[in-house]
Amino acid sequence: MRYGLAALVVLFVGLAVRAADTSKPNTLTPQEIADGWVLLFDGQTTYGWKTDGDVRVEDGVLTIGGSKPSSAITTAEFAYCKVAFEFRPVRQSTKGGDEGGKALFAGHQSWRFTDWAQVRDPAAVGPDGWVASEWEILPDRKAGGTTHLLRTHFGPGLQVAGMATESLTGNRGPFGLRVEAGPPLAVRSVKVKPLELDPLFNGKDLTDWKVFPGERYKSVFSVTPEGWINVKNGPGDLQTEREWADFVLQLECISNGKALNSGVFFRCLPNQYQNGYKDNDRTKPADFGTGAIYRRIPARKVVSNDHEWFTMTLVAHGNHIATWVNGYQTVDWTDTRPPHENPRNGSKTGPGHISLQGHDPTTDLSFRNLRIAELPQKKE
Repeated sequence: MRYGLAALVVLFVGLAVRAADTSKPNTLTPQEIADGWVLLFDGQTTYGWKTDGDVRVEDGVLTIGGSKPSSAITTAEFAYCKVAFEFRPVRQSTKGGDEGGKALFAGHQSWRFTDWAQVRDPAAVGPDGWVASEWEILPDRKAGGTTHLLRTHFGPGLQVAGMATESLTGNRGPFGLRVEAGPPLAVRSVKVKPLELDPLFNGKDLTDWKVFPGERYKSVFSVTPEGWINVKNGPGDLQTEREWADFVLQLECISNGKALNSGVFFRCLPNQYQNGYKDNDRTKPADFGTGAIYRRIPARKVVSNDHEWFTMTLVAHGNHIATWVNGYQTVDWTDTRPPHENPRNGSKTGPGHISLQGHDPTTDLSFRNLRIAELPQKKE
């Protein structure tokens, strides 16, 4: 089937998904954090979502729908990714028939599919009524990367009665749920794992990076025997050779001291020292905190600890910036300043370098597993 300029291959994968462990919903395991998963729903608020209609959070559950059409759509956008969540079916039936709730999962901006889910077998539902689901969006290698694969993994017994799709070629967008007026849809443990990220660091040397020159800059950037980038002393600036505008960046960082200061700059101006947005890596709430956009918006919660590796995820598209620390969203910010080529003076949406900061003589931090995926430009 063909929609628009490209075909979208829809695979119904016959893989039974075991009922999710419901002992700790809306949290990530250490392995999930290491693998790059981030939570889209924190279990307490709609932070990071744009909501409309009847949307509420109660007892760790995001409930959408009721007396009128309702939706919850993330403010952050993704391209290739896995999205997983648990949902509670509106109705259950052992007799067949169209008794499931109708929900529109409005994923990437350019694709839409309507799903009527029917739970025919009560054994498909977990002990507390929840079913696990996972969606995977990948490039179709056989088609030369010009089309996309949408793979669906459902809990056992869950069937899809109807689906309509459009192409998502060359695009990206938010994840969302929209329910028509009627019985609501309850979801929890909503999470996403960005895919198709390329390494920024080879673990051996500083190929594709450059140290900003100048006698006044004191930082020492080195590669440790373990294959990490280490920065000691400051000030100093280690910049990528390449530039990115809209992207997903993931990395791990450790502070080898108490309340040390460093950061990741992005959309930096070429041939200028530390001139870009700064994603702060200070691990205390003073001075904005880890995951903050320095001097713009503080982190809403301190997640990381000194002397412990933590993961950082940064999503930048247009004038919107979001960060996660250990999978917990710490910033959801739209730069509403007038557009300006210099991010110190206004909203910069164009490409720029990524850099690691050496802040001062006490700086001693290490970075590893740096990887990035460029978000494709939106179709008009």
